[in-house]
Amino acid sequence: MPLSSQALPIARPVAGDATGNPPPKPLINLLRGWPAPSLLPVAQLQAATATLLTDPSIVVGSLQYGPDPGFQPLREQLAGYLSRTFAAYHAPNDVERICITGGASQNAACVLQSFTDPSYTVCVWMSAPCYFLMCPIFEDAGFAGRLRAVPEDDQGTDLEALERGFQEFATSPPSGPTLKSHLSPQRKAYRHIVYVVPTSSNPSGVTMSVVRRERLVRLARKYDALLIADDVYDFLQWDVSPADVDADPVVQQSHVALPPPLPRLVDVDRMLPRDDDESGEGGDRFGNAISNGSFSKIVAPGLRTGWVEATPAFAYGLAQTGSTKSGGAPSQFSAATISVLMRTGELDRSLREVVRPALQRRHRLLIQAYEKHLSPFLELGCGGFPTSASPVRTVFGGYFVWLKLRRPDMSAAVVAKRALARENLVIAGGPLFEVKGDEASARFDDRIRLCFSWEDEAKLEEGVERLGRVLRNWDEPCEADTAPTGAGDFK
Repeated sequence: MPLSSQALPIARPVAGDATGNPPPKPLINLLRGWPAPSLLPVAQLQAATATLLTDPSIVVGSLQYGPDPGFQPLREQLAGYLSRTFAAYHAPNDVERICITGGASQNAACVLQSFTDPSYTVCVWMSAPCYFLMCPIFEDAGFAGRLRAVPEDDQGTDLEALERGFQEFATSPPSGPTLKSHLSPQRKAYRHIVYVVPTSSNPSGVTMSVVRRERLVRLARKYDALLIADDVYDFLQWDVSPADVDADPVVQQSHVALPPPLPRLVDVDRMLPRDDDESGEGGDRFGNAISNGSFSKIVAPGLRTGWVEATPAFAYGLAQTGSTKSGGAPSQFSAATISVLMRTGELDRSLREVVRPALQRRHRLLIQAYEKHLSPFLELGCGGFPTSASPVRTVFGGYFVWLKLRRPDMSAAVVAKRALARENLVIAGGPLFEVKGDEASARFDDRIRLCFSWEDEAKLEEGVERLGRVLRNWDEPCEADTAPTGAGDFK
């Protein structure tokens, strides 16, 4: 069973023992990047499936094998929804740019099957710190030992470092005869793969600047790279203002509108005119960036449904992946259920009135707890409150905050061990987010990631307070320093 799907162990309070020792503390997990159960739209899904199963016009199609690109009504609804959301960037309402997937992770595997060739594709470049569960997906596709870390700053991926990496392989020929000659003309193999989370990156929370997005697309065109952009948090953004510092965390806004979004990399790739030397082999047809979307964070992970937006040629080629054609489109019934949510407006209503308000409030609770208990020991990377007295607003989103240890003699790995041993608290130490096989290029043992989406709100401050105690008592000896954390059991 994969670690990410294991059930969370439950610590049950028991009476103190005969020696008078207090009962163990309940487990608090600030590692798990799942939506809280209270954010799952159970009633809306019940209504949607009831509608679906009683509508003779769509019930059979939802229960049968589907067309290769996915459930057509959902493709149409997504094309319209994305066109409206990204209207400032002239996103077209074009169903041919949409391919339904089995979620962002499953789709990454399909992209690698259809648009890479381990004998031709040189490397997978990962913005670091990275979403660590992507590493096994790339390894399974034949790139074990060829994952490369690209450092990140507060504007996003370091493009100078990325180009230096590209240039190392600019003159090297392919390692051998192609393994996938069958890909043409519906698909192609790219020379490089670049994996990024441009908006509210996991784990750092950094959002890539528009200028850097444009430069990244230019680089991808120049070196025949495909940008796989996990756009899973674009709809989970909210305003943060100075007023939030003193806001009552119990009071929840009735609705939270989505702030004006930045252009996705796929928008940039579509809008930027190509120079003659940027066309490449099929570059203008297949493009150099895709938007890898998912309903896991905005509806429910168990639906295992997502989408890709790309050029029509890329979307069609992706739909020709063997496992997709054999299965008759992934997640057909789930896709049909989500299409009902979109058609009735329930998806947008849930995001506006439940999910974004809850995440905004949880983020505020965590930051207030950080300022109270952790600020002497940890530096907040991004996502804090504006410090100016002016009415400046900023935008934050996603599930995580990324913190840096202030004391150089502290180790995130040891902090995680002590937190579990002393406080029954699970946190994510920075080494978890190093690129597998290239850890030396970007080390993070001075970093900690805290998730505010999973635990109940009452446990968020308690978890931060427990972590504060670990750090305050750092100089006390602890036998847990050499014990394994078992943190993998809590993902």
